[in-house]
Amino acid sequence: MGGSPIALLPQLSIGIFVHSEELAESAIELLRGERYALTHMKSAVDILGFLQHNYHVDCLVFEVDGDLRELLSKLQARSLFLPAVIFSLQPGEEGKPEAQPSDNFEAAPSTAENIIQQSCTFFYHPAEVQLAINRSTEIAASIDRAIAQFLKLSTPVPVNDQSAMVDATAQLTAQSLLQRQQRRLAEKLRERLGYLGVYYKRNSQIFLLNLPGPEKQKFLEQLKSSYRQIVLNYFSENTAVNNQIDEFVNLAFFADVPVTQVVEIHMGLMDEFAKQLKLEGRSEEILLDYRLTLIDAIAHLCEMYRRSIPKEASQVRLTVDS
Repeated sequence: MGGSPIALLPQLSIGIFVHSEELAESAIELLRGERYALTHMKSAVDILGFLQHNYHVDCLVFEVDGDLRELLSKLQARSLFLPAVIFSLQPGEEGKPEAQPSDNFEAAPSTAENIIQQSCTFFYHPAEVQLAINRSTEIAASIDRAIAQFLKLSTPVPVNDQSAMVDATAQLTAQSLLQRQQRRLAEKLRERLGYLGVYYKRNSQIFLLNLPGPEKQKFLEQLKSSYRQIVLNYFSENTAVNNQIDEFVNLAFFADVPVTQVVEIHMGLMDEFAKQLKLEGRSEEILLDYRLTLIDAIAHLCEMYRRSIPKEASQVRLTVDS
């Protein structure tokens, strides 16, 4: 008689890119076990290729060397942001991990915003954890801290008033991709640990209302193009449509796009399609089905706003209302 099936908790996927064989072997030995799935990469080409085809890496482990800056610049240019632990000879104070390893990702010692205030010196992004090589035995605790800080990161790179206006669309795209990675990781942690403490902050400097005319027009064109792809694929068997909806909603959310603007984009596209159908002598009734597309997009956007409210704030509101 067979025993009851064992529920396997999802492993944390760790990508290790460390040139020092001794350091790499030490890290692999320390992390070996059921909790982690380890991938050791030995070249920048390997890691770029791996990340382009594998979206489920939970944390990267690097070593400070001559190639690190160039590699991380390529990851930044591609808006590929992940939790990271970076071995360094002399890391900054903000890189010190917790004294005791813990699975309690909610108990982060400080938010990413505090890290930025303490020091703007980082290699990859403000939520990275720098770990002294002579403290490499603390790698597991450092991974915990890197993930906790990454989930609280509101923007991949701190922006100032000038950079916010250079290319707001690129910033919104990077922030959108960051949020998707945070949500994927939070969902894995929820399965593994019951973690529920992730919510998202936005930068008002790149809200649609605050963008200058040219930037606003450029962003709206991108948003319209994104929505057009959703409409074209919505009733097809293209499984990418769910990701397209996520991308559209993330862009709209971080730019604080009002629902009325989403409706306006939808109606504008329906008008374009109606004119095309009329030229082809076809009925416009088919366009009524695409009301489902609009409802789906707005529902996802509402869910984003619900997620953006801190758990503590919602509890306070419930207490006041009762």
